[in-house]
Amino acid sequence: MSVAFSKKQSWFEATARARVENLLDAKSFREISPPENSNPSPHLANLDIPGAFDDGLVIGRGSLGSQKTLIAAQEGRFLGGAVGEIHGAKFVGLLKLALKENPSAVILCIDSGGVRLHEANAGLIGISEIMRAVLQVRAAGIPVFGLIGGSCGAFGGMGIVSCLCTALIISEEGRLALSGPEVIETVAGVEEFDSKDRALVWRVTGGKHRFLMNDCVALADDDVSSFRNCTLSILKSVKEQKPSLSQLKLQQERLQKRTQLFKGLRDGLQVWAQMKISEPEKIPLLGTEEMNKIKSGIGLL
Repeated sequence: MSVAFSKKQSWFEATARARVENLLDAKSFREISPPENSNPSPHLANLDIPGAFDDGLVIGRGSLGSQKTLIAAQEGRFLGGAVGEIHGAKFVGLLKLALKENPSAVILCIDSGGVRLHEANAGLIGISEIMRAVLQVRAAGIPVFGLIGGSCGAFGGMGIVSCLCTALIISEEGRLALSGPEVIETVAGVEEFDSKDRALVWRVTGGKHRFLMNDCVALADDDVSSFRNCTLSILKSVKEQKPSLSQLKLQQERLQKRTQLFKGLRDGLQVWAQMKISEPEKIPLLGTEEMNKIKSGIGLL
């Protein structure tokens, strides 16, 4: 008797194109600015640094659950998914296209350490333009979903862009923060943050912690199909709405209370204990289903 096994594909290990092609409906992806229309960075060429024909960003149209979507996916294996001039322009162009085509959603597969230092000023401008474009798309009633689970996480400017999205989906392997561990250690010293303590890094910036802190609406398994199912579920339930002033004030009050509640705490273990989670030291060992149960008992922080 033969037994059929379903083969999982790791989101963490997949390339940007593999993530896009397996996240969307089969054979629905149509790339914008494909390989034959190569757009490598001229700045990298001037520095004698090898470029990439897509400058580390795949963009295009497709469908998810038969609903029209636009999608962008960063390639973390190329310069850490960092944003330069071409990379940023492709992001902004896709978001502006959403304003014309009015898709059901825009999906951003984020895998980036932030701005490309080789193109610092152009990268910073690119990040600011992406931020503005995300807000414009949301203001037009189109939800923007961020998916985080790659090797580079979402740091720096892309960490800010992530937090501007309508909703974030993250895996345990994903990370989300403004400054990366190595940056903090370089600036403030190893006593402030030891970037080599990988367990600490994930307890502070990792997917499980971000999920428990309500920074992400869903925790996916490290599997492309899990990200797809989570995105489909949120696409059906989340509707983009223009925030009112009263809603923004309530959100600000919530964040201020959270700041006071966790003031002085330096480790995820301390934060989880403050949340009154039983046996917080076991959090790193728990699966997605168990994490969902814990999350449901915490409420909104």
